[in-house]
Amino acid sequence: MIPPLENLYIEPIHEKYAWRICDFCTANADRLKQFFPITLEQNLTPDLSKSFVENKVKEFAAKEEFLFVLKDKVSHTVVGLIYLKELDWEKKQGELAYAIGYQLEGKGYMTESVKAISNWAFTEHQFKTLQIISHKSNTGSIRVAEKSGFTWQKVLIAAHTPPGENPLDMELYERYY
Repeated sequence: MIPPLENLYIEPIHEKYAWRICDFCTANADRLKQFFPITLEQNLTPDLSKSFVENKVKEFAAKEEFLFVLKDKVSHTVVGLIYLKELDWEKKQGELAYAIGYQLEGKGYMTESVKAISNWAFTEHQFKTLQIISHKSNTGSIRVAEKSGFTWQKVLIAAHTPPGENPLDMELYERYY
């Protein structure tokens, strides 16, 4: 499906990852709370993660949303997540959202992963447009978008409201097939 990277596997969500996703989310809670609050909230305990994963497996099978895990080849731990979401099958458009563990930040793994998932979306599902939406303060995410072939399009006013914060303007990046 998606070829492995040098140090990571990219795999579709599977029930066997519930505990590992819970571990990933709790270890990276500070990194996830602003831009992935729902994912974090749904993975704070093993029981919540089990329910989360069951739902995401169903959504993947129904082609409603695709969630992939990034797995370390040696330890087999989950070190990141990539969503292909907000799917519009008529327009052949989707949005990528991603998070990587603090221990792997800045090593280029997410850029490689976003490129691989983008190629998969373009070839396997004939998507025409992929989007990445990021806040200007998230320089790592913006770097991933740009290095993955996405170009800045515009500012989306008040597009995301983190828990307990005011709405944030977000940057829209797109890549076309």
